[in-house]
Amino acid sequence: MTVRIIDVREKIMARNDEMAAVVRRRLLHTGVTAFNLVSSPGSGKTSLLERTLDALQSDIPIGIIAGDVQTQNDADRLAVYTNRLVHAVVTGGACHLDARQVQEALGALDLNTIQLVFIENVGNLVCPASWDLGETAKVVVFSVTEGEDKPLKYPKMFRMARYAIINKIDLLPHVPFDIDLAENYARSINPGLRFFRTSALTGEGLDEWFDFLRASVGEQCST
Repeated sequence: MTVRIIDVREKIMARNDEMAAVVRRRLLHTGVTAFNLVSSPGSGKTSLLERTLDALQSDIPIGIIAGDVQTQNDADRLAVYTNRLVHAVVTGGACHLDARQVQEALGALDLNTIQLVFIENVGNLVCPASWDLGETAKVVVFSVTEGEDKPLKYPKMFRMARYAIINKIDLLPHVPFDIDLAENYARSINPGLRFFRTSALTGEGLDEWFDFLRASVGEQCST
């Protein structure tokens, strides 16, 4: 008797990669930049996006895809800062977004009227690292309350990301966090990472982040 083994996960990942390629072509065709924001819970992703929408919505047409495990609370928070549709994806327990969900959300956002899309992924530094969503780049967010060794504990996420935001720097006087050491750990995993040091609460460091976003949209539109 012959036994046939089917690697279900491998097949699922292959289908996701095919859909991610479709998403990537669609973004390139429409000239839209898409950043996949990934982090552990509580890093301040939503607060960072609130400040970003508030500062840039008059300059850049921005679309939002907000993923969460059980609620649309984050999407509701972000909707306050924009007149555009905020597309909520409630995964029902899944620990990450996938390319099919992003493809469906992009259809609802109308890419012809948008230049920049933020995908707020589920708060998790493990699963989202393995799932290509067709994004322009992953942006990993971690805060000064999480420990300098976060990159060493979750190396794949930091290896897959192109940008890293160290958030909540307003708390540096109150926590034992060595921000230079944290960046060195991350660069030992991914030497090409570009860093931003921000406080979504006080606004410190956000101007550099905003300037980067403006430049990123300009580069995509010129290609």
